[in-house]
Amino acid sequence: MNTLLLSPEVQDFIEKNLNSDPNKLLFKGSPFEGITIQELVNQIISKKKSEKKLPTWFETIDVFYPPKLSIEQTSSELTAKYKSNLVKGNSLIDITGGFGVDCFYFSKQFKKVIHCEMNNDLSKIARHNFEQFSINTVKTVATDGLIYLKETEENFDCIYIDPSRRSDIKGKVFLLKDCTPDVPYNLNLLFEKSNTILIKNSPILDISGTIKELKFVKEIHIVAVKNEVKELLFLLEKNYEESITVHTVNLKNTEVQNFKFQINDTSEVIYSEPLTYLYEPNSAILKAGAFNEITNNYNIMKLHQHSHLYTSEKLIKNFPGRIFHVLNCFEYNKKKLKKEIKEDKANLTIRNFPKTVEQLRKETKLKDGGNHYIFFTTNLNNKLIVIQCKKPENI
Repeated sequence: MNTLLLSPEVQDFIEKNLNSDPNKLLFKGSPFEGITIQELVNQIISKKKSEKKLPTWFETIDVFYPPKLSIEQTSSELTAKYKSNLVKGNSLIDITGGFGVDCFYFSKQFKKVIHCEMNNDLSKIARHNFEQFSINTVKTVATDGLIYLKETEENFDCIYIDPSRRSDIKGKVFLLKDCTPDVPYNLNLLFEKSNTILIKNSPILDISGTIKELKFVKEIHIVAVKNEVKELLFLLEKNYEESITVHTVNLKNTEVQNFKFQINDTSEVIYSEPLTYLYEPNSAILKAGAFNEITNNYNIMKLHQHSHLYTSEKLIKNFPGRIFHVLNCFEYNKKKLKKEIKEDKANLTIRNFPKTVEQLRKETKLKDGGNHYIFFTTNLNNKLIVIQCKKPENI
């Protein structure tokens, strides 16, 4: 951590060059003694990446930024704030501390927070930034969090873990045991030190497989931001053996879409042809696999077992997803496409349909965008259909 980067003239340079081309800056070289141009550019890139993701950091003076990869991997403020409201108490330990965004928000719910980070530079950066925020309840320790747990005699109200993909594993990781730290292997140690464990996982992790890897799972939270799933959160409570509650949340600019259900819910589904309104669940619900549960909760019907589109005659305003007014519906074939679709552009979506959006754009000659929405899907009779829609005016 080069503290020369915090001098007023350097901070002013960083601020003035937030929108500059990093490659051109690299070519020019550093105007400051004791600071490389690479260090300067890293601060500029990482701060720029924080503008929307971490506005509190971006707006605070003398914040020191880590390499851009750490910014990309850290929680956003939106998701960090959400997860901090899931647990509270006197003490929490984050055994995979990172840049410290989660600890920042946990410090608002706990009297004492320990931030463990193996990377010494990253640990120093987090400590410096906590000081800039005047947070004195977070203790930073540059060590392996599991080793710290083994050596301490202290117990905690909650252990927080954000495992990362093991360096020797190539490609996507779908199992928790393929991450570092190996949570399933160390569960006994973790439960010796706390009755509550909160685990943040990648959105690509397989939910049912993770449940099998763990024990005492009480809640699963699937967190999306603007309809993009960002985190899977598993809340474990020692000796909990009852049914698991799944919470899906979609954090939007002006609203939060929530839906919850119990795993192994035996909801019955009614199927229907498209009616007056069409519903597309948000990405958190789709990731949860709550395809049947929402039918009973919102009194809607499904188009097909595998289409994951829903319909109703009356408008369900509080549906957690996109809502459309159906204008037209017809069986799919190329001749009908040309006859029925009069628009020059539309938003195309496929659900349980054998062609890609790109292929359909070539067939229809439709440009992307506009106020019209066209769904290509399969109905309850296994027929390929096209549904033309627009957004309802009364919501």
